[in-house]
Amino acid sequence: MKREEIISLIREKLEGKIINWTEKSPRRIYVEARPEDIPEISRCLFRDLEARFSIATGTDTPSAMEVLYHWAFDQCGMFFSVRTKLNREKPEIESITAICRGAEWIEREMWELLGITFHNHPDMRHLLLSDDWPAGKYPLRRDYVR
Repeated sequence: MKREEIISLIREKLEGKIINWTEKSPRRIYVEARPEDIPEISRCLFRDLEARFSIATGTDTPSAMEVLYHWAFDQCGMFFSVRTKLNREKPEIESITAICRGAEWIEREMWELLGITFHNHPDMRHLLLSDDWPAGKYPLRRDYVR
């Protein structure tokens, strides 16, 4: 599929799910979506449009906990990133591992380093920190104190 065809299909299939659309360059598109729409968007991108899950990133911003899901359309060299903002005081979202198994480890990492809860994750246990790491201490949060 060509870039324009992919964009047209995304706009058609995800109408009403995309809050904001920004084309940083012909190869980079960023969109914003509500947390409750992330599973459907992920399903559409991964299963319907055959995008490759590249990675997800989490960031603690002053106003929200943000998660960006980065999808690649290798056939046209385009990255499509979906940003969602979570309540900073209680960051939680549905896991996408049932849709895309490749998200399992990065969701575990965001859970242990940022404290983001991924509902229905199949194996939520420490990945990088020791098993005896203190509960409720998240080293990548703005308010983390050693």
